[in-house]
Amino acid sequence: MQDALWKMPAAAQAEAVRSGAVSAVALVDSHLERIAEVNPQVNAVTQLLAERAREAADETDRRRAAGEVLGPLAGVPFTVKECTAVEGVPTTFGTERFRDLVASADAPPVARLRAAGAIPIGHSNMPTLVLAGMHTRSELFGDTANPWDPGVTPGGTSGGDGVAVATGMAGLGLGNDSGGSVRIPAQFCGVAGLKPTSGRFPADHRVLGPDDPGPASQMLVTDGPLARSVSDLRLAYEVLAGTDPRDPRAVPVPLYGEPLSGPVKVAVVADPGGHGVHSTVRGAIETAAGVLRDAGYEVRQVRDVPRLDEALEAYGRITVTEFAPTWPVVRRLLGEGGDRYIAMAMEQTPPAGADEFMKLMGTWLSIRRSWAEFLDAYPLLLGPVFTEPPVVPGLESQDRAGRDRVALAMRLCTATSFVGVPGVAVPTGVANGLPSGVQIVGRAFREDLCLAAAQAIEDRLGVLTPIGPRGSRAD
Repeated sequence: MQDALWKMPAAAQAEAVRSGAVSAVALVDSHLERIAEVNPQVNAVTQLLAERAREAADETDRRRAAGEVLGPLAGVPFTVKECTAVEGVPTTFGTERFRDLVASADAPPVARLRAAGAIPIGHSNMPTLVLAGMHTRSELFGDTANPWDPGVTPGGTSGGDGVAVATGMAGLGLGNDSGGSVRIPAQFCGVAGLKPTSGRFPADHRVLGPDDPGPASQMLVTDGPLARSVSDLRLAYEVLAGTDPRDPRAVPVPLYGEPLSGPVKVAVVADPGGHGVHSTVRGAIETAAGVLRDAGYEVRQVRDVPRLDEALEAYGRITVTEFAPTWPVVRRLLGEGGDRYIAMAMEQTPPAGADEFMKLMGTWLSIRRSWAEFLDAYPLLLGPVFTEPPVVPGLESQDRAGRDRVALAMRLCTATSFVGVPGVAVPTGVANGLPSGVQIVGRAFREDLCLAAAQAIEDRLGVLTPIGPRGSRAD
């Protein structure tokens, strides 16, 4: 059992520590050994917190020996994205400028995971400032490799967490998502990921000073967990949800809603907006639809999701308008080449004036209303995370064609972040040597319905990870 501790699901790890079958120190050491073996090949864990993690594990074992009741994640090591604060550790954002920006306190989701007994084992890589693109490459730490094939991206911007979880370096990963940043690396790395409803998990993104960000940053960015199994994802969801005085947006909504009458209706949209979808992605959706149908869901093909292109346009105008005043400074921080992704967006989508911005805020609410009506008829939506298989690293920053291709492929993630509804990415298998998957989108604050459907898919199709890093595929 000692040699296989890092392979165990997070729930099983915690149960073994609570029962005394293994010590938390042994569990942490198993993961540290795995990191030493694997991380040099994939570069996912950036700041390793080995001594801190051992100290926390030792305290966990002391508490268990004293007869104290341990939390639901007792001893489980987790990684934390470089933009999320861990007390006493620099929150670098992957840039040299913030190498010494030491956090004075844990961010709310880190604090909640700690309170449940989980142990931060390291920060994880991401694109510089979360803005340099989808591929996980930072100025400070370099590229993170996809363990399935280093010739394709692990996704991002929470790619370090996706890789760390997929390879067994951590039981859980804590990322964040404003348009696919948890769900895309989950699919590309073969793990599960949850983007919660806006307001479900408390957060505090005032890392760089006392001022709160603008409305787009407040509404779009949600912290979310990654895990190798849906049951582990559910456990993290239960721990992370709740209120916190540092975040007045977080609301006290029950974790589990009222059961729906009759079979749950699932709308299936394989090609949102009709812009095209790869055959392997369509195949994954068809497979998942069949599984849900067999599991008793009422699965229906529908024409499309509401107002997709309008949502994408409004998302772009609102975010660029909010971002424009700081762009000259941010561009210098991103450095040469790191600014290409956002620079192309700024050129393509000019900022809105005050009057237009006010109208856009009304459009935002109107689109959210349309989605609420759609999800009232269909409590769940089955669709793609990314409408292509994993692409080459940095495609979105190479040129305008590459940027547009990636932006279009992640369109359902962008739209669902814009309307604030939950989504769970779940693997469906392997196609051409790379993991494939789907996402289940649900009504606001009905993560429970998304997780139940994802569990049904996983129960039939299985879990793909942990895996070890592999060489490049033959073309």
